[in-house]
This record gives sequence, C-alpha cells and structure tokens, in this order.
Amino acid sequence: MQQNRRNFLGLGATLLATAGMASTLKGQDHDHGFHSDSSSKRQLTLVKNPKRILSPATIITPREGKSYNPIVTLNGWTLPYEMKEGVKEFHLIAEPVIREFSPGMVVNCWGYNGTSPGPTLEAVEGDRVRIYVTNKLPEHTTIHWHGLVLPNGMDGVGGLTQPQIGVGETYVYEFTLTQSGTFMYHPHADEMMQMAMGAMGMFIIHPKNPKEHAVDRDFCFLLASYDVAAGTYTPNPSTMTEFNLWTFNSRTFPSIDSMNVAVGDRVRIRVGNLTMTNHPIHMHGHTFEVTCTDGGWVPKSARWPEVTTDVAVGQIRAIEFTAKHEGDWSLHCHKSHHTMGPMGHNVPNMLVVKQDDLTEKISDLMPDYMYMPMGKNGMAEMQEMEAMGMTLLQNTLPMMTGTGPFGAIETGGMFTTVKVRKNKARGDYSDSGWFQHPAGSVAKKV
Repeated sequence: MQQNRRNFLGLGATLLATAGMASTLKGQDHDHGFHSDSSSKRQLTLVKNPKRILSPATIITPREGKSYNPIVTLNGWTLPYEMKEGVKEFHLIAEPVIREFSPGMVVNCWGYNGTSPGPTLEAVEGDRVRIYVTNKLPEHTTIHWHGLVLPNGMDGVGGLTQPQIGVGETYVYEFTLTQSGTFMYHPHADEMMQMAMGAMGMFIIHPKNPKEHAVDRDFCFLLASYDVAAGTYTPNPSTMTEFNLWTFNSRTFPSIDSMNVAVGDRVRIRVGNLTMTNHPIHMHGHTFEVTCTDGGWVPKSARWPEVTTDVAVGQIRAIEFTAKHEGDWSLHCHKSHHTMGPMGHNVPNMLVVKQDDLTEKISDLMPDYMYMPMGKNGMAEMQEMEAMGMTLLQNTLPMMTGTGPFGAIETGGMFTTVKVRKNKARGDYSDSGWFQHPAGSVAKKV
C-alpha cells in the first residue's frame, strides 16, 4: 500500500508540474480574444511524453482495496479520492488547460485538474460522495452530473437548481449513488462556450455486487469536436456544424491510445458523446452488444448483435464483446470525414484537374494562405505530400496521417485500434506492437 501511496504522490507531483507548465503557457501571448495583443507569437512548451503523464491507469487506479476492475480512460486518468467519515471526497478544479491533441498541435482548452477532458470519477453504487468544485475559469460555471438520479439541488443547472459558481468560488455537491452504470459530467452554465472548449469528463459507477456486469477490460472515452483554424490555438466556441477536429478524449489518431486485450477477455468500451452531431461507432473483427446507456444497463433479452452503434448527441453507449480473434482491429466513427485531421471547408475540388506545379505557385504568391486542394486522383495524395515534407502552418496537423506495418493508414481523427493477442502474461496489457500475421493470411497482389 505504501508503494501505491508513493505512486499517487509521484503522479500528483507530475500533474502539478504539468499544471504549472500550463499556467506558464497561459501567461504568454497567443492568438485569440483573451489577449488584445495579437502581434506577438506564443512560444510553445510541450510535455515531452504526455501519454506517460495522462495514461497511467495501472498506477492511478490500483486494484488493491477495490471491489471492481478499474476503468481505463483512453489518454486519461482516474481522479483519486479521500475517505472522510465514510464519504468519498473528490476535488475538481475547473480551469483553462493546454491539451496536446497530437505531437505538433496543442490547443487552448477548458477542463478540470489540468486536463481536458477532466479526470474520470469512479465510485460504487451505494457510495456517499462529496465533490468539491473550485472555479478557476474566467467566468462562472456549474457541473451537471449527466444521467445521475440525485436531489434536485445537486443537479447542477445554474440559475435553476443552484446559483452559478463564481470565479474563484468553491461549491460542494454531496449525494448518494443510487445506481450503477456509465455517466458524464459537464457544465450547465454557458454550455455552448464551456463544452466547446472541452469542459467535460466521465463518471463511472460500478455495481455494488462486483459479479454483476463483470468484465476483464473496461475502457472509456468521450467524443469531442473542435473548430481550431489552421495556425491558431483556440477553438471557436460559436461553431455549430463546421468542426475540423474530431477526437477521442481530445486526441486524434495516431495519438489515441490503443485498447490492448488478450484472447478470451470480456471487453467493455464505454463511449460518451458531447459533440453536436451523432457518431456511428464501428468495430472491425468482432460483433458486440450494447449493454449499457446513460439510462442504465440493458437487459440481456433486449440486446442484439451489432458491429456499429450510433451514439447520438448527449448519449452514452457501452458495448461488450468477447475478444476471440487476434489482430489489430479498427474502432472508429463511420462518418468518413470524422476520421480525418483538420479539414478546411473550402477545399477546392481538383479531381481530374491537371495541377502539376499549381499548388507550389499559389503558395509562393500567397505564403500566408494554406492552399490544400484535393488531389487530382483523390485525397490520398495529401498524405503522400506530407510524407514528402509538405509544410503546414504552425500548430496544425495534416488531414491524413498515421503509418502502419503496410504503409500509410490515411486517417487522423476518431480512429484507434483494439489489439487482441494470444499468450499474454496475466495482467500484462502493454502494447504488443503491430500484429504478426500468420503466413498466408494477408491479402496480396496477384
């Protein structure tokens, strides 16, 4: 237990250091309306290995003393709590944060405890929880506990069920968890602004009986979309439809964690949607069932096999399957443009148009204009241009990226992999690298 305590303290120090770095960044000049001086360039200071800091699931949610299998939040972490006279106390700090969407691009977000989305809250059905919320945002806020059945005055709707949490103020929410399942938390104050900036998180409540709904691997992430113009750092919160970044937990492929499982594992993947459109989440290689929504567990008699489930705005879908087939299986949104990186909405349609040196000449004439036409023979030419060293504006990702064992994967948004492996040591869920296909089992040219 002492070792775990040291791990918690070490992680806390790391997160504090990260938060300090973010504060330093926030004090520097950048490109949006929070600072009137837009003439100076903001200097970027990145964490060298943010994944190490933001994905320590085995450290921050140790199994010791837990009656449940801890959740694994993709590119995220679980918030520690402290027991006070039988009540689990959590502390959330709403604040501006710097989020690295992928190496080469950071975004000014709003979140909790130094990250966006905020840390996952985990508790058990029947627990009494006390959640302190401190507001370090530049405007008032609240927190709504999406899907939870609780006293009306704890529901977190500013002006209706409580006063707004003013800048610098701390409010406390306290209630008993009367249900289990998958839930979210997010502001119910200036929602368009605050959720568009990334203020959101997951709330997982495990069943009181640990044998109920038990799985071997339990993952969660939030779907979020942002409009960050090329060369800038801050989402446009007034955007309603034309987003250009589609993310799992505010990360884009290939920087989204893979989900590593062993053959035979029962696997659950919980997906929450706080974007402004629906997302048909599709998995390759396995069929699954929807076993839980933000309204509760789905009875077995009401389930059916699927390979795609639509997660509408404000919904949660938890899917389950038994990992039977080895391989690197894709899991992604089936809206094709949602698996792409930053996309301009005025991309010229240049299919079958002879371009030759046209792009280079236009770039020479207008060096500050990011001219990225569709390729003569298709969009795949864009990743070829990137591989040849195409220059992007500062703090902008390519539209298509990612490299696999057979070449370019040509995605860049809501896309990751479920890596199913045989012969894994018990409890070893490290990344095994790319799948080694048995001889004769790969499609080939004839």
